[in-house]
Amino acid sequence: MKTFMEPLEELKEYNSIRQDLTLKETPIHVAGCIDSQKCHLISGLSKNYKWKLIITYNDLKAKEIYEDFKLYSKNVWLYPAKDVIFYSADIRGNAIVKDRLNVLKQLIEAEEATIITTIDAGLDRILPLEYIRNRILTIEMATTIDLEKLKVELVHLGYERCGQVGGPGEFAIRGGIIDIFPLTEECPYRIELWDDEVDTIRMFDISSQRSIENVESVSIYPAAEIILDEQVMKDGVQKLDEETKEYVHALRAQMKTEEAHRIKQIVEEFKERLETYNGAIGIDSYIKYFYDNTVSIFDYFTNNESVIFLDEPNRLIEKGEAVDLEFRESMIGRIEKGYILPSQVDVIFPYKSIIAKFNTMKSVLLSTMDYKLTSFACRRKYDFSVKSVNPYNNNFDILVEDLKKWKSKGYRVILLSNSSTRAKRLSEDLGENELIAFYSEDLDRVLKPGEIMVARGYVHRGFEYPLIKLVIISEGDIFGAEKKKRRKKKSYEGSKIQNFSDLNVGDYVVHENHGLGIYRGIEKIEVDHVTKDYIKIEYAAGGVLYILATGLDVIQKYAGAEAKKPKLNKLNSVEWKNTKTKVKGAVKEIAKELVELYAKRQEKQGYQFGPDTVWQQEFEEMFPYEETDDQLTAIEATKADMESRKIMDRLICGDVGYGKTEVAIRAAFKAVSDGKQVVFLVPTTILAQQHYNTFVQRMMDFPISIDMMSRFKSATELKKVAEKVKKGSVDILIGTHRVLSKDVQFKNLGLLIVDEEQRFGVTHKEKIKQLKNDVDVLTLSATPIPRTMHMSLIGIRDMSVLEEPPVDRMPIQTYVLEHNEEIIREAINRELARGGQVYYVYNRVNGIDEVANMVAKLVPDANVAFAHGQMNERELEKIMFDYINGDIDVLVSTTIIETGLDISNANTMIIDEADKLGLSQLYQLRGRVGRSNRTSYAFLMYKRDKMLKEIAEKRLQAIKEFTELGSGFKIAMRDLEIRGAGNLLGAKQHGHMEAVGYDLYCKMLNDAVKALKGETNEEDTFDTTVDIDIDAFIPPTYIRNEFLKLEMYKRVAEIESENEFLDMQDEMLDRFGDIPNSVNNLLNIALLKAIAHKSFVTQIVHKELEVKIVMYNKAKISVQGIPSVVEKFKPQLTFVPDANPYFVWKIKERSKTGKIDVVALFDVLKKILIELQGLIEL
Repeated sequence: MKTFMEPLEELKEYNSIRQDLTLKETPIHVAGCIDSQKCHLISGLSKNYKWKLIITYNDLKAKEIYEDFKLYSKNVWLYPAKDVIFYSADIRGNAIVKDRLNVLKQLIEAEEATIITTIDAGLDRILPLEYIRNRILTIEMATTIDLEKLKVELVHLGYERCGQVGGPGEFAIRGGIIDIFPLTEECPYRIELWDDEVDTIRMFDISSQRSIENVESVSIYPAAEIILDEQVMKDGVQKLDEETKEYVHALRAQMKTEEAHRIKQIVEEFKERLETYNGAIGIDSYIKYFYDNTVSIFDYFTNNESVIFLDEPNRLIEKGEAVDLEFRESMIGRIEKGYILPSQVDVIFPYKSIIAKFNTMKSVLLSTMDYKLTSFACRRKYDFSVKSVNPYNNNFDILVEDLKKWKSKGYRVILLSNSSTRAKRLSEDLGENELIAFYSEDLDRVLKPGEIMVARGYVHRGFEYPLIKLVIISEGDIFGAEKKKRRKKKSYEGSKIQNFSDLNVGDYVVHENHGLGIYRGIEKIEVDHVTKDYIKIEYAAGGVLYILATGLDVIQKYAGAEAKKPKLNKLNSVEWKNTKTKVKGAVKEIAKELVELYAKRQEKQGYQFGPDTVWQQEFEEMFPYEETDDQLTAIEATKADMESRKIMDRLICGDVGYGKTEVAIRAAFKAVSDGKQVVFLVPTTILAQQHYNTFVQRMMDFPISIDMMSRFKSATELKKVAEKVKKGSVDILIGTHRVLSKDVQFKNLGLLIVDEEQRFGVTHKEKIKQLKNDVDVLTLSATPIPRTMHMSLIGIRDMSVLEEPPVDRMPIQTYVLEHNEEIIREAINRELARGGQVYYVYNRVNGIDEVANMVAKLVPDANVAFAHGQMNERELEKIMFDYINGDIDVLVSTTIIETGLDISNANTMIIDEADKLGLSQLYQLRGRVGRSNRTSYAFLMYKRDKMLKEIAEKRLQAIKEFTELGSGFKIAMRDLEIRGAGNLLGAKQHGHMEAVGYDLYCKMLNDAVKALKGETNEEDTFDTTVDIDIDAFIPPTYIRNEFLKLEMYKRVAEIESENEFLDMQDEMLDRFGDIPNSVNNLLNIALLKAIAHKSFVTQIVHKELEVKIVMYNKAKISVQGIPSVVEKFKPQLTFVPDANPYFVWKIKERSKTGKIDVVALFDVLKKILIELQGLIEL
């Protein structure tokens, strides 16, 4: 780092400050520091200290400092502030806790670290570092572990036990295998015991659950910031009881009976939760009862090896005051209404005590302006003279002139660029302008006066020290504002449903041959001394069907679009057959239509667009975000389609806000550069307005004329637009179905973009079809299309799927809590204070006006409006329009907003009676906020009533998973996919889909498409069953969890080849430990079945000492070859020609134990089947 630091030592002030720090002549006030230069100075001043703390006044500033500081130090961490006001929520996401624990881990383990935080992060009370250090569990190879004790320990540390580890903060125990995902680690660990000794420790991958690599030891940090053990808990509860008793008594004396009742109930609930969750939930506000000696994060930095820097001290004090005031006010409100106990008011430190603390620490105060600091007793004051570099805004000549001027004056100049290739190019460009500039990666090289160095690195803004003749220039200064380019972070999102491990007892399932029944769980049944697992399905009229657990491939979970109960079928009834035949016919029809349509489109030729122009590249580089991989692939594919001879018809599906519009914008730009017109068709006036704004903003630097047609324009205006379009002076026309009317004629239409096609009516669709004939078409859809359907349609329709969320979306802070007017008021006030808007969702039309009145009463100075689907369309549009334009602060509405409004200024959503909405609705609603880089909040509120504990818990559990975008998200995806599939194939098909359930429908569609394309013959469909008299099941001692067991059965049933068989063995060994015989048999039978199916065998039946191998009667097999196969295996193999011919294999005597040699039997059967495969006629 000498390149940057050496010149500082020539500054007298710099050396004096360092000396003062050593002598502890602090606080020191340094004025005249600007933007990125602060980090440069901090880095220099703190180089001999181990722990550096930088405190600033808000999150955005902290992020900026964090980015800048990375240039000087590798180990930089952000410590986020907790939200002190909403601490009382039942459930919160653990993203913030994770970040904070990572910082504690650094303070405990690292050699040195720089922590950047905001003043409000230091206000909450946390435990001293020693407490945390003593609670870390370290597990090493070859040590012994008491499993029972470990379980209790982990739960106390805040970990949650579940069947399979799916995210940070969870652990699972299966026999001698412990899986745990510490919050401070990137991936989970699997610890395998041999008796009670640790045999191996390995990391594993969360999505496949397979091991990655072995490690020697693992440290398990607590999964919560506040951890309780038995004793602490007992004492705390006692204190709590005493205070509650006194307080309730006092309230009753003042005749405040309602408040007394409320606080009593709240405390009771808290105690109940303590027992169930061992203090892992919502304990922050009660910390005073359990621990007396709490500290602030700033207390960790009081030793001699630490130094702290305060950014803009006056702003810090303002922020501290504001947070303090907000907190006190909300507490007064709550205490009056009986929501909290008096001691809970002290849950944060008063900010004055924190400021006083800074006076006693080694602190340096940095400010830009020189102002008096009243709250700090500064012992020393210094002034720096630093100038900021004027931005060049792409003007290279001025930069060259300035560099020459600096060079002649003997300045040292460092130019920084974010990527090494660009840095090299910059040094070459300067060379061409007669400036000697060199590129170097050695940041310890000391510059001589007059040298210009180009290096890789990043600062927000450049700066210059005139006194020591040093200039640092950032890429942003030269080329204008830096685009947000981010490294992709590995994020753990729940993977999409890969299996039906979510099958619960009582769910509806579809059996391909018997229809719709109810799943009743796995039962062990013994037949002739052989035990196997059977799945029990209950049908109408009391029918029960048992299927071997290995035959899981004919069962799917029934998934219909609405949550209404489907009708059960009777066993062996005709109705299921009829339903299936009907659907099969319909599916065939649609497959035929699709295939024909595709063939037709293939024959026609369309306009061929030219390759990308220079403008196109320039335009694309102006996109202010980083494109996701999916987005890039979609853009590539779209362009390739446009440049080819065929007519493009591409569908782009992706979740709301995943950047579909950008794909469309680039395609439109490409079409316009080729002199073609583009029409962008949207379903609602409001979307038209939004897209219009986006287009105008993105294309403002280019000579492209954009216009729109919608209800917001008068008739004369519309007429003018139509004329312009006809003349060809409008390049891009955006509008609702109004653009489809007769008076709109295009001069030279080249591209049609349709947004949310499913929301247009039939007549409009016909008109769109006419427009489509020989124009390239791009369709955008927000309802995700299911993978299975995607696969079967991929040959027919070109599709791009965007599955990756965009970078730099701030996570949504989700809180689940009971309906509480105080919190509603605070949430709205806080959002309005930062200039944002709020959604308040109340999903009933009657009574919505009262809710709006209630909100207006709570926040009298906000402009509150309400909207619902039964309003007149114009009225609704006007309200939405005002909301988009920011005239309305709070919109109280029904779930009507879940359909596609994109308002980046609305970052708080309150959902009333959230427990009554489905998960998919919640997911879509929640996607409405969090569209910008500000933290957004979602409050899910439920009505207060003592529901049955179990049901309430289950529901909260579901919502909790949902806050982390975990598996709740998968269920939601499921609902949406069904909707998407219905949209894609039209309403008529939707009914058929309901009839047989979604998965079976996809399977049928797939088969139909394949058959039409001539890939399979219908006659070739037959089932193979293998029935061998040996125990073949997964014992409960091996896999306890029912879901997991079902998933494994399902996976075993899918084994197709020897390789998959071996892979499955490895995986089971890895995840569950040594494989018992019965499981090994299960795997072998599955493999046998796969080979048998390929050999046209329909049945393998084993009774006592015979195995019967029945052939499929339409098998295409050369009969002449049969004798030679029998010859190879005689005398034990015989062939019986019959209507269904079969072979019989006689097993030799049982061994002395009376058991059959199973391994040998499997081997020989495999050999016979492989021989039979050799006879197949191709």
